[in-house]
Amino acid sequence: MASNKTGVLNIDKPSGLTSHDVVARVRRLTGIRRVGHAGTLDPLATGVLLVCVGPATRIAEYLQRGRKVYEVTVRLGQETDTYDADGNVVAESPVPDFSPAEIQRALDAFRGDITQTPPAYSAIKRHGQPLYKLARAGVAVDVPRRQVTIDAIEILEWRNPELRLRITCSPGTYIRSIAYDLGRALGVGGHVQRLRRVASGSWRVEDAVTLTTLEAAGADWPRYLHGLRGALSMLPSVVLPADLAYRFVLGQRVSLDAQPPVATDLRVLGPGEKFLGIGRIKAGVLAPLKVFADPQKVAGGIDR
Repeated sequence: MASNKTGVLNIDKPSGLTSHDVVARVRRLTGIRRVGHAGTLDPLATGVLLVCVGPATRIAEYLQRGRKVYEVTVRLGQETDTYDADGNVVAESPVPDFSPAEIQRALDAFRGDITQTPPAYSAIKRHGQPLYKLARAGVAVDVPRRQVTIDAIEILEWRNPELRLRITCSPGTYIRSIAYDLGRALGVGGHVQRLRRVASGSWRVEDAVTLTTLEAAGADWPRYLHGLRGALSMLPSVVLPADLAYRFVLGQRVSLDAQPPVATDLRVLGPGEKFLGIGRIKAGVLAPLKVFADPQKVAGGIDR
């Protein structure tokens, strides 16, 4: 297998698998142990799951920063212990035939900067243990509220008792909590029936590959890899001449004439715009943060 390959796979995760299940299948396919994901999806959820292969696991923190877009079906009239259809129903109420205006008024409270309580069944850790493990063990945990940002929330379809929404939000937003809180706001309860992540940053589900297609490719799986330079397109870039490029990949700081007004992370490229790594520039000095290029190939100019 191509154990020297590195990059990002944009996978359309199927329902019923955890994010870790997807990582395990990618490991088996590629023969590469160093695989991780950027941004967890619940087992019920489908859609964009970014899987980093090889040294690309080092850029996961940057991939997670992008705004997320979800399409969710909220089943009104039922609450579950997990806030989604995988859980046990704990409360039921009849659902009136709400008008779109009534639903819009309830949704107004979920736009902008809001605070929410993550579900007890979540991967957030308390005292080193994921909350879902504590919940399954019957341990009551006080889950701290967190601030998130909802950029947009719109009604796609309302067919009682199911409400389809499209939500654009900040990383770390729990759509299950929105479904639960919206149900409470409407006085009938609610949970996530279906959930699909259609975008994460600049990554779109239309461009994603299914696990079935990826596995059918066999040894040709690397054709679905996205290179590091493209995967980090959310970062501004700087191109270094050969001498500074060599110093950068050796881990040395380099001085630049042009500089942004504040400290910022940059994609660092060498001659021919070959990707070298990530650096942080402050006061005209570029410091290496993550170096990916081989100094031997950079010595005397980029090996093209």
